[in-house]
Amino acid sequence: MSVYGFIGTGNMGGALAQAACQAVDPADVILADHTAAKAEALAARLGCRSGSNEEAAAKADLLFLGVKPHAVAALLDSLTPVLEKRKTPCTLVSMAAGLSVSAVQAMAGGDHPVIRIMPNTPSAIGQGMILYTCGPDVSDEALHSFLTCLSRAGRLLALPEGMIDAGSAVSGCGPAYADLFIQALADGGVACGLPRSAAQELAAQTVLGAAALILETGRHPDELKDAVCSPGGTTIQGVRVLEERAFRGSVMDAVIAAYEKTLELKN
Repeated sequence: MSVYGFIGTGNMGGALAQAACQAVDPADVILADHTAAKAEALAARLGCRSGSNEEAAAKADLLFLGVKPHAVAALLDSLTPVLEKRKTPCTLVSMAAGLSVSAVQAMAGGDHPVIRIMPNTPSAIGQGMILYTCGPDVSDEALHSFLTCLSRAGRLLALPEGMIDAGSAVSGCGPAYADLFIQALADGGVACGLPRSAAQELAAQTVLGAAALILETGRHPDELKDAVCSPGGTTIQGVRVLEERAFRGSVMDAVIAAYEKTLELKN
């Protein structure tokens, strides 16, 4: 039976902790945060335990690091004495953008097994897209425990580490782009006379349904788009306007810009 520790219970760390408590026994989950009351309140709601950073590092088989990238080095430096005293290895799970597996290992002061992940905000409701890559020292048992722990957070996709940043530019940043599109769809509906609440529900469910159709059928988005665009119909006229205004090119440029920014932050 594995024990799961979460240091940092902000938006993402808290969302993954919530998913973990739905997938494994909450008694095996320890939450820690620099604001102890925050971890205590979340632990009470989820039915798990709260404790100090050191307690989580001492007891957890998988330790999720849910702090900002600039804070990882100081956190791991403070935990190094605890990690060195352990009789069994602790697998570190880092969600810090731009920090490689080898960088996290160096900050922890040893060859600790590291799983690098890039989750996204829909993980909070079990609809996330979580990218992950494993360092060479991650055992099959640790990987199984990791996949079990996050099984309720959404889909998990293994990628080579060299592709994690590109993947995050799509799935990590993508919810913001999708939110803009949903807002724009709803605004268009309001402009046509719909009440705001109805327009937002129509837009959100339409995007959700279109995405689910791609995932469940495996059909290409272009094929599904063509199925909606009847000859001489209304949809093709809307598509024409989007193409005239470089909709697809703009989205591609947004993904590339996010990727390039990530590379800048690593240097």
